[in-house]
Amino acid sequence: MSDLAASGMFQLLQTVGGVLCCICGVSMPPNPTNMCVRCLRSRVDITEGLPRHASLVYCPECRSYLQPPRTWIRADLESKELLTFCLRRLKPLTRHVRIINAEFVWTEPHSKRIMLRLRVQREALSGAILEQSHLIEFTQHDNLCESCSRFQANPDQWIAVVQLRQHVSHHRTFLHLEQLILRHGAAARTLRIKEADQGVDFFFGNRSHAIKFVDFISSSVPVQSRLDKQLVSHDPKSNTYNYKHTFSVEICPICREDLICLPPKVANTLGNLGPLVLCIKVSNSIVLLDPFTLRSAYLDAKQYWGSPFKALLSSRQLVEYIILDVEMESSEISVGGLKYTLAYAQVARVSDFGKNDNIFTVRTHLGHLLNPGCYALGYDLYGANINDFEVDKYRCLDLPHAILVKKSYEEKRQKRRGKGRSWKLKSLNMEIDNAKGRMGKEKRANDYEEFLRDLEENPELRFNMSLYHNNDYQPSEMASTVGGDELPSVPLDELIAELAINDEEENNCGSMAD
Repeated sequence: MSDLAASGMFQLLQTVGGVLCCICGVSMPPNPTNMCVRCLRSRVDITEGLPRHASLVYCPECRSYLQPPRTWIRADLESKELLTFCLRRLKPLTRHVRIINAEFVWTEPHSKRIMLRLRVQREALSGAILEQSHLIEFTQHDNLCESCSRFQANPDQWIAVVQLRQHVSHHRTFLHLEQLILRHGAAARTLRIKEADQGVDFFFGNRSHAIKFVDFISSSVPVQSRLDKQLVSHDPKSNTYNYKHTFSVEICPICREDLICLPPKVANTLGNLGPLVLCIKVSNSIVLLDPFTLRSAYLDAKQYWGSPFKALLSSRQLVEYIILDVEMESSEISVGGLKYTLAYAQVARVSDFGKNDNIFTVRTHLGHLLNPGCYALGYDLYGANINDFEVDKYRCLDLPHAILVKKSYEEKRQKRRGKGRSWKLKSLNMEIDNAKGRMGKEKRANDYEEFLRDLEENPELRFNMSLYHNNDYQPSEMASTVGGDELPSVPLDELIAELAINDEEENNCGSMAD
């Protein structure tokens, strides 16, 4: 037998002894209680003492829940924020059990009920560990929070207002800021948003929310701000003062594509840049480019407001040119994330065709984009009447006939006019000022169309923005290529599918839940 064991032909099998349950007599592995799991659960309830019902105070206006005593927490249905909030409310009652898992049970949104299923563990008799499921029903009680209650009583009962202004002739900066605000949810705490003359007013129910919003604007564009406050009421017994705070925020009047004549002091500070420069980008700083040498410089808000200046010509004064010939001068370089190439170009104004033979030879930074026969937008310094004190300070300044700014696709857009776009943008819930009538609506529509074109032509502008699929768009059979050049558009991989649930899908979801 020992020889067989040594050869490994037989193996000793170790068996575990079993015991009978002291209640029902079922054979089972031994445990400290000598009871099977079924009998143990029938006699021991580890969820004893845990609540089965709880209540939540909910503000339907701002979708916030009350965390006693006075804190309001914003959370959507079946979100991780709401799950964390519910577990924190149960923490003092569940300290004797261990929560293994927690999940929501689907309920009708209008039922004012939130069902939460917990999986808990607890020590039972003689050290045995039991695991059990426990269902808790939360009842929502609607009650307006302090700020929403104040606003419902009187919409003018705001605590702080941010008056955002920019003294320019268009709204392209505000349209860009609107998308950044929507992307980051910076205006989530606003009570009301109202359009004003050359700007927008944001009303808040708390001063700290307005300060946070001003900080966001300051990190997005160069601004200067000022804080004023007005005493509303005063309680001498409790020494309590109530103020209304006004934040006056002025955005730098320099916009992208503006032509600037730098003051001599600023030009010397930037290493004798320019003096004629183009603004190619505006973020928390201004990026300036010399189109004749490709030298660049950055100006932050402190530097600009220390020596402020205005634009010599703005994008509203761009003139369309046709490119007759292009001769490259240098290789391609990158400035501020954008690529440029120096070149000499022979151009003529489109408006001169059939009237005169004026042809100009200009130096441009768009050599990598321009080809003979294409169109470009630029500033006509040959026929412009310029009255600027900064230009007069340069006695020997020789102004060029034209400065090209960007390639033009107007001819191709006219062929696509009325076909719409495959993408769209969201907008803020803003009160529009209709006092200007028809002219104001047309101006607003033109500014919005120019902003959409800028997004198509410049991928850098689309960074940090949310573009959505347009479900109403129907693509045409005609291609968007005319003359061998493709019309700029937004790639499909940059678009976000907007969530939309129709009645049929809601019925399917309801049947699946049943």
